[in-house]
Amino acid sequence: MRLELLRNATLKINYGGHVLLIDPYFAPRHSLPSFTGRSPNPMTELPRSIDDILQGVDLVIISHLHTDHFDSVAKERVLKSLPILCQPGDEGSIREAGFTDVTPLNAAAIWNDLTFTPRQGSHGLGPVVEKMGRVIGFTLEAAGEPTVYWAGDTVFYPPVAETIQQVSPDIIVTHSCGARWDGDLIVMDAEQTIAVSRLAPRAIVIATHMEALDHATITRQDLRQAANAAGIDSSRLLIPADGETLQLD
Repeated sequence: MRLELLRNATLKINYGGHVLLIDPYFAPRHSLPSFTGRSPNPMTELPRSIDDILQGVDLVIISHLHTDHFDSVAKERVLKSLPILCQPGDEGSIREAGFTDVTPLNAAAIWNDLTFTPRQGSHGLGPVVEKMGRVIGFTLEAAGEPTVYWAGDTVFYPPVAETIQQVSPDIIVTHSCGARWDGDLIVMDAEQTIAVSRLAPRAIVIATHMEALDHATITRQDLRQAANAAGIDSSRLLIPADGETLQLD
């Protein structure tokens, strides 16, 4: 398995002989409004061209329709005939954008010998969830590959812990920037990412969705310092830079 962090939640993964693109967010730096007044978004450029990113992609996964996970540029540039997996309820909007092969992940699904299983997530807790809307995570399995749990835009709460305990994934991908909306935490922060690492001592945790949006409160350095203080080894908690590729066997 090879995983490349492009920016924010956007990943390109080589897995089971296929190339997966997750949550394409292709907007140019500072082309979208600020969430907090601190900076226009996204705060960074893509590490390489969109043409390069799309080269070889076999399947696109869209976890939800927030613009930092599927934006107008991606709607224009992603090939309309590419197969797309999405959360139930989003398929109509994606088809309206011109995509012709859209499948909601209602239950475990097999695509070319890869098994995708939807997993619960919560984009915050309490009233903020109504503002954020529904989100989805998933687990990914294939013969000869590590089991992956992509948690998505969720805080650490009981269903996430239950997925980790039930699945025992080899790789866990978290969104760890500590983003807040009206003061409420809407994705994991350093403390919650460390809790994931402690719950899954045999897994490699990969912290993503960092330093791209102005409502984030945790930097890569903040997370590394907190993990070091908590005794979480850097070999178990990976914090890739934009454009960095990880080989995960």
